[in-house]
Amino acid sequence: MALSTAILRAVPGAFILNSGIGKLGMPAEMAASLQGMAAQGVPPLAKLSPEQFAKFLSYGEIAVGATLLLPFVPTKVAGLALAGFSGSMVSMYLRTPGMTEADGVRPSQDGTAVAKDSWLLAIAAALVLSQGKKAVKG
Repeated sequence: MALSTAILRAVPGAFILNSGIGKLGMPAEMAASLQGMAAQGVPPLAKLSPEQFAKFLSYGEIAVGATLLLPFVPTKVAGLALAGFSGSMVSMYLRTPGMTEADGVRPSQDGTAVAKDSWLLAIAAALVLSQGKKAVKG
């Protein structure tokens, strides 16, 4: 694995893994609040109970983080996992009232923290589109 690919995987992987571990056992009130925001971007999440959502979110973040960090997981697979995660975050950002300015794209003060997830989506695209090392014939 190229050093540039390892960096693209390790930095978000460690951040997302840590975030997922930190959400283990989150209180139902916090889960309900996060669920309300998440359901803006991924409407089926509203059908879960807050407890189910908390487990789904924490286990999902742990799985995505681990996928990025484990070197034996193919880069394209890790990129797709990150794309699913970050794509849902960007969708939530774009669909939640008050997160964007009037143009619907630029972040408001409330949306800045979530708008940064567009960087994760760009990293995911780079991982999915990476060519990896090719065998050299000679």
